[in-house]
Amino acid sequence: MTCTMTTEGLDMRKIAHLALAGSLAAGTFLVPAAAFAADGEAPVLQGTRTDKTLVIGLDGARLDKIEAASTPNLHALMQRGTSGHSLLYATSDATEVSQRGAQTVSGAGWSTILTGVWTDKHNVRDNTFAGKNYAQYPSFLDRLEQVDPSIATFAASTWAPITSSASNGDIISDGIDLRLATGSDVKTEQAAITYLGTQNPDVSFLHLDDIDGAGHSHGADAAEYAAELEVQDARIGRILAAIDARPTRAAESWNIIVTADHGHLPKGGHGGRAQTERATFVIAAGDGIEPRGRQENLAITDIAPTVVRQAGVAVDPAWGLDGTPIGDDVSDDFDSLRPALSPRVDETGVPAGTLGFTTTAPTGWSVDNSAMPSGGVTEWRGWSFTTQAFWSAAESGQARENFARGRDVIAVADSDEWDDKAHGAGKFDSTLVTPDYAVAGKEQAVLTFEHSYRHDRVQVAEVLVSFDGAAPVQVASFPASDNGKRTIVTDVPVGAKTAQYRFHYSGTNDWFWALDQVRFTA
Repeated sequence: MTCTMTTEGLDMRKIAHLALAGSLAAGTFLVPAAAFAADGEAPVLQGTRTDKTLVIGLDGARLDKIEAASTPNLHALMQRGTSGHSLLYATSDATEVSQRGAQTVSGAGWSTILTGVWTDKHNVRDNTFAGKNYAQYPSFLDRLEQVDPSIATFAASTWAPITSSASNGDIISDGIDLRLATGSDVKTEQAAITYLGTQNPDVSFLHLDDIDGAGHSHGADAAEYAAELEVQDARIGRILAAIDARPTRAAESWNIIVTADHGHLPKGGHGGRAQTERATFVIAAGDGIEPRGRQENLAITDIAPTVVRQAGVAVDPAWGLDGTPIGDDVSDDFDSLRPALSPRVDETGVPAGTLGFTTTAPTGWSVDNSAMPSGGVTEWRGWSFTTQAFWSAAESGQARENFARGRDVIAVADSDEWDDKAHGAGKFDSTLVTPDYAVAGKEQAVLTFEHSYRHDRVQVAEVLVSFDGAAPVQVASFPASDNGKRTIVTDVPVGAKTAQYRFHYSGTNDWFWALDQVRFTA
């Protein structure tokens, strides 16, 4: 274990941490941290908040395997909280920064979880950490220290790059109160029980590594992988028991969040584009988490803003976080279509029986396919409504995986996939039309949406608006690939009562345009 802190510029509270880190390095059993404090020093990790959060990272764990294993502690958290799958970015053949993606490895995965932004922002795409952008997008522990240093922050990780400069890591910097790179899950557990059980951290992060080791050695389908899930579940149980045994526990509000940085192939390994490699999850339970059961719209980027808010700090929009605090409403009109999703028809890349598409628009919306030729792949004839899992399975490696900001059901116009089956003369040309939005008495109309647009050749992607049924006028276009949240502000004509928007896309065996979280305000 390497303690990544130095004594230069540290207060006495942080110097006291070094002694405990040294005991970890020596492999000795941990004793209460106060035993290492010199006379007159303040207690180590002397937090002031009664609302506390612990995030536990299980490297390489898959939620479907957790659900099938004997993991009572994780099952209990799921039963009394909120949980759901999430998918990572993956590498693609695109050269554009927003569409390049990342390897499904720990450096990229933990960076996304801890910063609350996707790869195109934190810029970590593999385990070299080349180009990392933690100055702009720090970990949630660093963010809290920057906003309010009185918050007691603690992190212990088995994998060194998370909490040290090993391999150019430093995902969590030495600006937090205590970070430990332990080198083993046994020592990470010991540190957790000591600090969470006998000291007073407000926000903590733990990383456990041995599930990933079992995945590499045996594969996610192996008995050894399931056995390691059970070992780690018991470890989590002991950590939670230490929290429950705190003398101040009755006066505290604790929230527990469990997640993973990536999945594993059935035969073992990760880093590629398979959905078992891209698979991650969120399990959240506690006094500040609404128990909503299984959700289809959770993302690992939701963890950071959840932790920040639970610590009593308002999430600043200027931070540019991609997630939303768990429990906030992120549903949209497209999500109402989930019960209507059908299995594949022509799309052979999608596993048979997988539910995932419909061409019927939600209530109030419509799709204008009057300019579409006949034929083509059924699933993608004009704007379709699908899931990220279904759509990205159609053809991997072409950046469909990188609409990670899409939640639950999304809208997709994909001329490339539509063109894979014979069709009538002409190009893909389809328009997605919104409901009429009320603007009477308002000065501006504001449309926001998340999207992933991959441009090619003569492809067209534009947004048009019509007030009171007048001829649509273009208010935005995308001449180059784009990925992220966009806002369109339009002046409302005097006397106008309604605004209706059109998302028009056309292309000739080009790429695609995916949309989600379409919101209107006036």
